[in-house]
Amino acid sequence: MPLISLVVPCYNEEESLPAFFEETMRVVDAMRAEQGDVHFELVFVDDGSTDGTLGAMRALTAAGEGRAEVRWVSFSRNFGKEAALLAGLREARGDYVATLDADLQDPPSLLPEMYHILLEEDYDNVATRRVDRVGEPPVRSFCARAFYRIINRLSDADIVDGARDYRLMRRRMVDGILELGEYNRFSKGIYGWVGFKTRWLPFENVERVAGETKWSFWGLLRYSLEGIVAFSTAPLSFASLIGVVLCLISIVFALVIVVRTLLFGDPVAGWPSLACIVLFVGGLQLACLGVIGQYLAKTYLETKGRPLYLVRERSDDDGC
Repeated sequence: MPLISLVVPCYNEEESLPAFFEETMRVVDAMRAEQGDVHFELVFVDDGSTDGTLGAMRALTAAGEGRAEVRWVSFSRNFGKEAALLAGLREARGDYVATLDADLQDPPSLLPEMYHILLEEDYDNVATRRVDRVGEPPVRSFCARAFYRIINRLSDADIVDGARDYRLMRRRMVDGILELGEYNRFSKGIYGWVGFKTRWLPFENVERVAGETKWSFWGLLRYSLEGIVAFSTAPLSFASLIGVVLCLISIVFALVIVVRTLLFGDPVAGWPSLACIVLFVGGLQLACLGVIGQYLAKTYLETKGRPLYLVRERSDDDGC
């Protein structure tokens, strides 16, 4: 019988977990009643939560008995969502693996349709995308759309505007993702890079069932910059292009100064504008060095060979 694994990364989701589990179990029961030959497992990953998330996970282990196997992994500290997703994919045993958030912004009610698509059509995964951003601040929505346009132009990663991490994948795609052992991970780009056939499933934006988002504006900005650096070398090329252009401009201005001095004999006029130009060029040089530094920093982290996360405890250790 096919096994469907649901990977759920959690960070301070104590309030959301009961509602998520109830809704997920409703969908699981409906799919088992309809299909009859499908089993489920839920793999929760506690990303170093500081509230009662781990305790809630322990309680759900027993609550799922007879309906779905519930397992969990708890990190030694907060390593970030990318690490939690990777840990969940490594723990998942299913023939089909879904990744979704615990706040119900990724509706479990879409799972039956996603599963039917994989059964009946020649796709390797079904991915979801939001068709609207109702309830989201306008500035955040504008920046998100700009990011998708920029990264699709700068890299080979095929990232659809509004794409969520919520998707149902065949085992072969999961195995392909797990072969990528890079330290600096950007899952939205990885999903596109591995190149398996994707069916996009649109849905309307859903508000969180409880709690507040863990992603601040600056956190999302850093995450987007990491994605661009991880999947494109265009910023390095752009920095080189700026250097060539400024070099040519400096040669032109040098010729202008020589000619002006020969004709008018006033070599020191315009020093304020010259000072502004020096400051401008110096700022561009520092910016270009910063771009190079970002790539060097990523290389440095990769060469260390540190694990992406450390597990403090897991449900298997409790004999569950």
